[in-house]
Amino acid sequence: MTALGAVIDRLQCPVCRGSLALHGVAVECPAGHRFDVAKQGYVTLLGGRRRFPGDDAAMVAAREAFLGRGHYAPLSAALALALRDVDGLVVDLAGGTGHHLAQVLDSNPALVGLVLDASTPALKRAARAHGRLATVGADVMAEHPLCDGAAAAILSVFGPRNVPEIQRVLAPGGRLVVATPTPRHLQELVERFAGLGMVRVDPGKDARLAASLGGFELTGERVVEHRATMSRQDVRDEVFMGPSAHHVDPGALAVALEDWSEPGEVTVSVTVRSYRSLISPAAVGLKPQER
Repeated sequence: MTALGAVIDRLQCPVCRGSLALHGVAVECPAGHRFDVAKQGYVTLLGGRRRFPGDDAAMVAAREAFLGRGHYAPLSAALALALRDVDGLVVDLAGGTGHHLAQVLDSNPALVGLVLDASTPALKRAARAHGRLATVGADVMAEHPLCDGAAAAILSVFGPRNVPEIQRVLAPGGRLVVATPTPRHLQELVERFAGLGMVRVDPGKDARLAASLGGFELTGERVVEHRATMSRQDVRDEVFMGPSAHHVDPGALAVALEDWSEPGEVTVSVTVRSYRSLISPAAVGLKPQER
């Protein structure tokens, strides 16, 4: 069975919310809505026009290269630890290339993974990230193409979150794991390249997160912090794989990096929080035995 086939019963039609089935190179619902499966193995499930295209090819290539060098390996390990006792479907919202989720799946054979992302270049890479990882094109800020209570766990790593949809698709008592940067994250780069438009961590981020998760109980929190040794190429990839790519001029960064003593030390600092869903089975239309 393909990775997509393993999760197809957890997905719903983005147009009519009907059940979906995999038929050859297409996914279809009983009402006749059809969605072609790309040759890489992912399917895009959008009920309307895609509002945000997601990261472009250059950003995705930079992310794949940077993460592949292991600079965020401690973060991947912390995410895996947070899901060590979960079994079932884990959904990575705005999961990009699937790098972190692949590490989680390696650590827990009881899990099946699903990446939701709007970026076509990211979907192509995520589709080959792991044998138990399915990939679906979707706007994570809109309605998720998932059935009520379909997920045992949800990951949100540096990405946007549609909390009402998370509550709907997460099984009662399910796990939500959120990774957010601390104010110390990449501080050496932020301080050095602030004049180029390097994005800083919003000091109100944690307060807004706490305020948005009224339907969840915080069950665990840890700060994953280490010093990463980065070359000039590592710094370029780090800057251009995230939101700073929309603000920093490549030529200006290249000039600024001429004085970068490589390898240089950069702080990686991320808070990983685990939550338990407090939503009752009735709230998502599930019977107790369907948990």
